[in-house]
Order: sequence, then structure tokens, then C-alpha cells
Amino acid sequence: MKKERTGRRIAEQALRLFDERGFEDVTMGEIARAAEVARATLFAYYPTKEALVLDGVAGDDLAAAVAGRADGQNALAALRAHHRALAAGPVAAADLPALLTRVRVIQASPALRAAADSLRYRQRRALADVLAEEHGEAAGTLMAAQIAASLAVLQERHFARLVGGDPDGRAGRALEQEVELAFDLLERGSAQAEGR
Repeated sequence: MKKERTGRRIAEQALRLFDERGFEDVTMGEIARAAEVARATLFAYYPTKEALVLDGVAGDDLAAAVAGRADGQNALAALRAHHRALAAGPVAAADLPALLTRVRVIQASPALRAAADSLRYRQRRALADVLAEEHGEAAGTLMAAQIAASLAVLQERHFARLVGGDPDGRAGRALEQEVELAFDLLERGSAQAEGR
């Protein structure tokens, strides 16, 4: 419990400093002082400055959602069910300010945007590997790219609504509708490809 509180305090202070002054202009030493921890403690929790912001970004394990699907369930159905559940879970009111701060900090930093893109690329590659086992390398790679691009757009639109001041309930309902639309479109494309 104490370990979790310490990690949360470090991340909160880091986000506050990054939001006030910009990611590039804050040092790890300043974060350690603001969080009232030793530098060694800071690095034990977060080995890099990027990890302070990107912890959990692209943490959605798409490959595991597909690999662990029920017998007879296709990959898109498994991913739809997974994202349906995510969209239905609203952001806790207490977590919303931190989420919005994280989004602002990432959007304002070219280094963080590039690091987030790298995380999403690895996530997409892992999904492609799982899909390739069933559909072949070319189809698996193309399917993963389409799925990942659709999910990235859903996330961007959701965050834009939240940052724009849309109440979480309304933003969440819009996300739920767009998840259904995205997977409807993906399934139509997949059905057409299989019919060739």
C-alpha cells in the first residue's frame, strides 16, 4: 500500500510539473524533490522520465485479448467485446483531472508523442503476430494495422472530447457508439476479404 502511494505521489508531482513547465524543461531531480523522495527511489519506480507519463499508455494488450479468446470466437469479436467493456467503464471523477493532464502533456511534447507511437507500434506488431498464426503473415499484418488505426482514432476522438470539456458520461456514450461503428466497419472489410 505504501509503495503504491509513493508511486502515485511521484507520478502526480511529475505530471503537475510537466503540465506547468513542459516535459522537456523538468529534470528528474526536480521531480524527486517535489515528490519528497530520493533520486534512487524515483528511478526504482520510473527508470526514465518518459515512463512517468507513458506508464499505462498503449497498455491495452490486444494480442492477449485475441490469443485468449473463447473457442469459436473470431479475433474481431473478441476485440469488440474487450473494447465494449472498456468503453462502458467511465473514467472515475477523481481520475479524470490526471488523465486530462497526461493527455495535454503528451500532446505538447514531440518526444512523448514519438514514444507513445513506438509503444503503439509494438502493440500492433504483437497483434499482427497473433493474427498471422491464423490468417498468414500478410493478412495478419494488414488486419492488425487496420484494427490499431481504428482504435487510435477512437482514443484520439475520446480524449479530444474530454479535453474539450465534454462531461465524461456524454463522452463515454459517444465512445461506446463509435466502438460499435468501428468494429462494424472492420467486420465488413474482413468479410469482404474472406469472400474473395
